[in-house]
Amino acid sequence: MSPVTYQTIKLSKGKHASPEDGACVMELASMLAGEPFTDHPASVCPVIGSFLRSYNDAIDDRRRQSLYEYASRVVGSRRGQRVQEERAERLAGWADQVLRTRRTWFLRSPLRALTRLRKPPIDAIGPYAVHAIPKHSDETHQAVLALVDELLAIGMRDERVSARVIAARTRALDTAV
Repeated sequence: MSPVTYQTIKLSKGKHASPEDGACVMELASMLAGEPFTDHPASVCPVIGSFLRSYNDAIDDRRRQSLYEYASRVVGSRRGQRVQEERAERLAGWADQVLRTRRTWFLRSPLRALTRLRKPPIDAIGPYAVHAIPKHSDETHQAVLALVDELLAIGMRDERVSARVIAARTRALDTAV
């Protein structure tokens, strides 16, 4: 049997001991990043990672296979604390918005308020958001993928601005010399 690679692996539910046992979307991301096989890759934002780990386990096999692209997109998404907090706030806001569309949202309100007062760890926001989804459908799947794109863009805005500032400084130094 040939060795399992990121090109031949099938995404599946849960945590795996090795690629031969399968991989979740975050374990695939660790393979793509060249990191040790883990579902908590160092190069991935913990907010996005917690969301995708939970989502990977909540959806069916057909939808799960569409997460391949996101395994590569999230590699290198880890940013500083401020960006992680922005992403966590956006994810929590999205989850609250989804919960409000449910008929019983008002029954959950006191519990949600208590949870928000305690300020859960950043990597606990992901499961909260996934549990807010009432039913996994093609429509909610597209909404989740769009949300992940939005979360990734939060860190990229800062990176683009930083790149422009660095380029401007370099030009200024080049003209000064």
